[in-house]
Amino acid sequence: MKSTATFLQRVVILLCLFLTVLSVESANAQQQKQATWIWYPGDYEVWLSNQMQNRRTERGTFFPPFWRMDNHYVLIDFHKVFDLKEPEEIEIFTEGRYNVKLNSKMVNGTPKKLTIPAGKQKINIKVYAQDRVPALYVQGKTIATDASWLVTFEDKEWIDESGKVSDQSGTEWLNAGTWNFNAPDNLPSAFKLPTTPQKAAKIDRKGQSILVDFGKETFGYVKLHGLKGKGKVSLYYGESVEEAMSTEHCETLDHLDIDQPQAKDYVLEQSQAFRYVNIQFEPGMTIADVSMLYEYLPMADRGKFRSSDEELNKIWDISKYTMELTTREFFIDGIKRDRWIWSGDANQSYLMNYYLGFDSPSVRRTMLALRGKEPTTTHINTIMDYTLYWFIAINDYYQYTGDKHFIQQFYPRMQSLINFCLERRNQDGFMEGMAGDWVFIDWADGLSKQGEVSFEQLLLARSLETMAECATIVDDKEGAAKYAKLASDLKAKLFSVYWNEQKQALVHSRVDGKQTENVTRYANMFAIFFDYFNESQKQGVKQNVLLNDKVQKITTPYMRFYELEALCAMGEQDYVMKEMKSYWGDMLKLGATSFWEKYDPTESGVEHLEMYGRPFGKSLCHAWGASPIYLLGKYYLGVKPLSPGYSTYEVVPVLGGLQWMEGTVPTPNGDITIYCSTSQIKVKATEGTGTLRFKSKSKPKAKGASFQSKGNGVYEMKIEKGKEYVVSYKS
Repeated sequence: MKSTATFLQRVVILLCLFLTVLSVESANAQQQKQATWIWYPGDYEVWLSNQMQNRRTERGTFFPPFWRMDNHYVLIDFHKVFDLKEPEEIEIFTEGRYNVKLNSKMVNGTPKKLTIPAGKQKINIKVYAQDRVPALYVQGKTIATDASWLVTFEDKEWIDESGKVSDQSGTEWLNAGTWNFNAPDNLPSAFKLPTTPQKAAKIDRKGQSILVDFGKETFGYVKLHGLKGKGKVSLYYGESVEEAMSTEHCETLDHLDIDQPQAKDYVLEQSQAFRYVNIQFEPGMTIADVSMLYEYLPMADRGKFRSSDEELNKIWDISKYTMELTTREFFIDGIKRDRWIWSGDANQSYLMNYYLGFDSPSVRRTMLALRGKEPTTTHINTIMDYTLYWFIAINDYYQYTGDKHFIQQFYPRMQSLINFCLERRNQDGFMEGMAGDWVFIDWADGLSKQGEVSFEQLLLARSLETMAECATIVDDKEGAAKYAKLASDLKAKLFSVYWNEQKQALVHSRVDGKQTENVTRYANMFAIFFDYFNESQKQGVKQNVLLNDKVQKITTPYMRFYELEALCAMGEQDYVMKEMKSYWGDMLKLGATSFWEKYDPTESGVEHLEMYGRPFGKSLCHAWGASPIYLLGKYYLGVKPLSPGYSTYEVVPVLGGLQWMEGTVPTPNGDITIYCSTSQIKVKATEGTGTLRFKSKSKPKAKGASFQSKGNGVYEMKIEKGKEYVVSYKS
């Protein structure tokens, strides 16, 4: 009996071991590494931006950008070294013609599948494509294309007289570029934004015309249901009903030649921006119904804001929708007219994105598309200040995301661009407009761009500070010292040349070596949140410039963004709240369903639709109109990183006249949630170490927390990740 029991026990044990092995093998089989499509970094972004920006039409006429457009490299070498425990079969997919080398030896033919032997193996795959970006997708059990693969556009390879292949020590390899194309049939070149059906809010028919109202600003493809007959169909798009009805002056339109004996649905080939569509068709033709396919970029719904003020809540909601509409393949300016990537507009979109969707890939794509390829021959978008915004945006990107790899990868492109700027300085070390340069600053009547404009020097100084920080990240000690000194010297010269003690402000410009009398808001407000002023200068600028109605007022949301940020940085949230409710609230009162390119309260009626000398030239959905997202997140909820990637951060809630507010601020790997009323603050974070700072008339209380008094009724409390704090205080 004992022998039989022992035998059975052994059988059970062996069976368990066998099942365990099967389970492990099954788990290993399921843990196949996920591959993704890869390409030369920045090339797909350049190619895709070309596709998008050349879709612009003006009344049916092709309207391309007026700056240099670059192209991708057409031949790319992809490679990686693997150390395999056992042989492994891989599948190879490419966008373009290709060859394969294993350990520097060419593999015959064009293998779709290839067995890689065990041991240390080096795989090289060259891909050529002219009409699209050379891209590669390799899938095996452990071998899979991802951002760790190395790529180059010139491998500097040669073969000597003995037939030996040279080493590639002279080749500069970068990590491959990727996005989210994670299946072999999900081709990068076939990318299109997804769509979802939307019905019209109202349809009015009169004879051979249909006026369709979709209820709010929108973007996508008009769909004509049951279209039947032979003849012409014309669609006149409008962000306003006046624009849609103006067949002579509407900015966008489509003319169709139709020959459909049987009723069929017809979807327009080109996506457009509109709220209203005026459809006119010839006698004998019929259209049963009209709808649309709304086009969008999927993005996580992370940033949130609510408060005791319903008008402010609506301002936040419309700002969010404006950002949704202008966040496409890239961050663009406006959806009706340009649909281009402008660096100044994008810089603000990045900042708003950090408090809304925190979509880092979209930031990277846009920055790379703007940078383009070498050689550098002109400013980004041809605009001097837009080149400098590009550097400032990289500094912001690093602070919010902590992404060192992006800087390490693209530091050489930063160097060549800053060198281009430095080479265009005059004999006094200042930048001023040269032939082909557009000095933009802002849309403002009578704003001088002549001479050495203080605003441009301020942006250059900040760009040089960014370069110094990035040089430190890539361990370029010589570059870090060089850029830091250039920035320091320029800042000192900036104040010696432009600061006017009597006016208590930086003057607008210098012409022929002399200060002009004009004082504008631009350089002065930037110098506040760049922290370039001492406290006395800040207060002087606040009273003599920012709160001075005699200084030319700003009428674009573009520069209102920075003006209100400067005031918030000086603790003027009560004042800014009134300004936000007045400026953006007035657009809502005029029927805005997204925020505009420009709002001037002195205008009335159809004047609000005019711009650029055209009756409907103004964009009624412009990215820079969404700035309340950033202001409310950073200066009212009070959240900002203190070190890259939110490893440390601060929460400084300021109600600004509200009774209560609550919201969520996204971070690279989590969220920070805040509630603040006049007597209670709740805060919780999922990463990093934070500091809560606030004012209280009495000593605050919170379970599991201690407070440090900083004087003048200011208290600080440490925020540890994963813990929720409920603070009682007296405002």
